[in-house]
Amino acid sequence: MDRLQASQIEALQRLQSVLGPHDTDFVVSVLESVAWDVQKATDLLFDGEAPPAPAPTKATPVAQFELDDIDDSSPTSRHSHRGQGNPRSNWSFLWSILAVPLHLVSGVLRFVFGVLRIPIPSLPFMTTNSYHSHRSASSDSRSITQRWVQELEEETGACSSKRSMANADHQLQDVIHIHLQHQDEKILPDFFDGSYEEVLDICQKEGRIACVILVSTEHDDDAEFKRSTLTDASFVKMFLDNNFIVWGGDIRDKAAWDASQKLQATTYPFVAFLALQPRRHGAASNSAPVVTILSRHQGRAATTAPVLIDHLNTQLLPRVTPFLVRFKTALQDRDRDRRIREEQDRAFREATRKDREAIAARLRQDKEEEEHAQKLAEDVKKKQEDSARQKHQAEIRMEWRKFMRRSLLLPDARGLRLAIKLPGNGRVVRSFPPSATLTSLYAFADSQLIPTTSRPEDDPSQAPEEAVDNIPRLDSFIQNKTAGHAWWGFTLASAYPRREFRWKTNTSLTEIGLRDGEQIVMELITAPVSTNGQISDDEYESESD
Repeated sequence: MDRLQASQIEALQRLQSVLGPHDTDFVVSVLESVAWDVQKATDLLFDGEAPPAPAPTKATPVAQFELDDIDDSSPTSRHSHRGQGNPRSNWSFLWSILAVPLHLVSGVLRFVFGVLRIPIPSLPFMTTNSYHSHRSASSDSRSITQRWVQELEEETGACSSKRSMANADHQLQDVIHIHLQHQDEKILPDFFDGSYEEVLDICQKEGRIACVILVSTEHDDDAEFKRSTLTDASFVKMFLDNNFIVWGGDIRDKAAWDASQKLQATTYPFVAFLALQPRRHGAASNSAPVVTILSRHQGRAATTAPVLIDHLNTQLLPRVTPFLVRFKTALQDRDRDRRIREEQDRAFREATRKDREAIAARLRQDKEEEEHAQKLAEDVKKKQEDSARQKHQAEIRMEWRKFMRRSLLLPDARGLRLAIKLPGNGRVVRSFPPSATLTSLYAFADSQLIPTTSRPEDDPSQAPEEAVDNIPRLDSFIQNKTAGHAWWGFTLASAYPRREFRWKTNTSLTEIGLRDGEQIVMELITAPVSTNGQISDDEYESESD
């Protein structure tokens, strides 16, 4: 502390008042590192004490899709009959060409049956694309799925559960209950209109069970499967109650065809259930779970609504639900922890902002107080300098009065006898020769302001500022000094009627109209002192007030 300068000690005290108790040597070292800048030192200390920001978390990649069936040995899979997958022959292509004239009729029938909500028979000529090995490829999976669902609604006379919700004010379970009571109204599962890969991603991130439904229009069991299984209210309710994500398509579309190859579908209709499960085959215990095929059901006998519902209730759900519940609980815990961390981060940022504002306000207040104190000190110094300057000017003026009393006053002679009323109650009478000038009158009046304690023999014999030995030279000095009569500090005027006799050079008393025996009043004035120490020639104020 002894080696510090006054400004450094002040900076140290300001920083300690802001930060509170700290080791003095440590604070001094910080100030030295920032050239004794209190603001920079505060920012450095504050930022240095802030906890490091958490590293950005990387998105967990989707686990690799596992193709091995968990439930491949289930009765439904084991006893499912197998047939040809997507059979094609030369006569099918020829028949498609011959059926082209019937497409116009099929369009009219589709429209009429759609309006009447009547199931549309599945005939080879009922679709314009029956002669293509695949429909025209489209990169928009959403539009492909929506088109397939629309065709499914036209063919079965049902509507999707999503559309049922849009047309009713009931809850989804209430809609299902209404359809169970009215068997003539059918609904379809709520098909997801994204891609197959998006379904797997949802299973991975949300822990939901996926149901993939693949159909082939060319199979004989296709129409029966759509009308009985897909519109079964209990089957649809099972999906809704357990929050399944349902995706489907016709293998004529490329997206559905690719999914059938990945799921190793050989017979249609085809239904597969997928969900997130722990890795098997000797994987590490801490390895990430993977989307797994839980069961596959192929052919008409294995894909009826009662068989699938029984399989879900007795085998699939009891086996996978515990793990999915734990997985969702972990997701909820991570989400809760994330929200807590975000709330803590927000609270920390808010506290940091308030602390910074408080420190900035304190520094600003200290600076304002310092500037105010500096301004007051400057004002006091300026007043002292002005007072000293005025005192010095008054001393010089007093020296001039004494010099004029000794060297420049005209002796009392016959001529104009004038009575001069001095400030206060004083009065003096003086006779001036007719040739006397206004400067002689002012010099006499000015000499009356000398204190009575000052003896005439002590008056100086030389002028204080310049060599002046007569009235003309005094006129020249005053004219050069102030360019007017303000140098005298007073003015003379007749008592009644009042006439002011402002000082002028080389002006005789008779010229200004003074008469013998006239009464003259001496009025003191104060004039502002300019920066160069001279007296201004305007804006006077009478001291007699």
